Amino acid sequence: MIVLTGAAGFIGSNVLEGLNQKNYKDIVLVDDFTKHEKDVNFKDKVFSQQIDRADLSGWLEENHMLVQIIIHMGARSDTAEFNWDTFLRLNLDYSKRLWELCVKYGLPIIYASSAATYGMGELGYEDSHDIVSDLQPLNPYGKSKNDFDIWALKQDKKPFFWAGLKFFNVYGPNEQHKGRMSSVVFQAYNQIKSKGKMVLFRSHNPDYPDGGQRRDFIYVKDIVDVILFLIEERPQPGIYNLGTGSSSTFLDLVNFTFAAMSMEPDIEFMDTPEDIRDKYQYFTEAKMEKLRSIGYNRPFTSLEDGVSDYVRNYLTPHSEL
Repeated sequence: MIVLTGAAGFIGSNVLEGLNQKNYKDIVLVDDFTKHEKDVNFKDKVFSQQIDRADLSGWLEENHMLVQIIIHMGARSDTAEFNWDTFLRLNLDYSKRLWELCVKYGLPIIYASSAATYGMGELGYEDSHDIVSDLQPLNPYGKSKNDFDIWALKQDKKPFFWAGLKFFNVYGPNEQHKGRMSSVVFQAYNQIKSKGKMVLFRSHNPDYPDGGQRRDFIYVKDIVDVILFLIEERPQPGIYNLGTGSSSTFLDLVNFTFAAMSMEPDIEFMDTPEDIRDKYQYFTEAKMEKLRSIGYNRPFTSLEDGVSDYVRNYLTPHSEL
């Protein structure tokens, strides 16, 4: 039996589909199932039961003997949310409780950290345990993720296998419920479809042209492949980056989206809002040597191929329903 938190969400529901494709069917879905806009994400998937996230601790106390592994993708992930109590309760304290139960009952755990922990990238983007306590996230979400990483590393008692995954800029199916937190691909597709053009932030850094700001964009299907690898291989425990190791520009992404929609690019630029301008990242790129060193050798999907698959096989058919 596999316990999957955040199962109705973006990454969690893709993990569920990946598990089904690998013939894992005894899966316990954990989430806040009162948010019915996410029901479509796990409709037609195979699983054994659903548990409200508030009931998981008690359920594990009674059923831990049946559990093979916990995949903890559930979190409050809104980077524009500034209520620290929300992050403390849902991201930090909740994750600590799961960790403690995994130690108590001998359960492995894979959990979602975030590249938001790196802040402005002052210390680079290397997933070394040595720099975790020195990182300076830019928002409460990133702080909550980094605080848990720090706490986990300091624990004398750890699960016999554990992995924290620092997701970079993830895009792909099942993110339609995320609103302003949805990927640039999703937003570009919908803006192009409704207005015929895309508006990007102008660069305010002389080292980068307009639209030349760079991110490490990773297709959610690659995230799933790595998690399946960790479930089955259980290599060296630790915190790992999960990007592609290759950054792309926003212009690249938008041009690939236009191409996937069989449209000529029409791109305009607007000033980056002043309230976020001094904290705007111009470059992120995951160092991926650590994950490669434990035996993960599959290639990551190129941005062009990932955008094409997402737009043509998911976004376009859905919009035509």
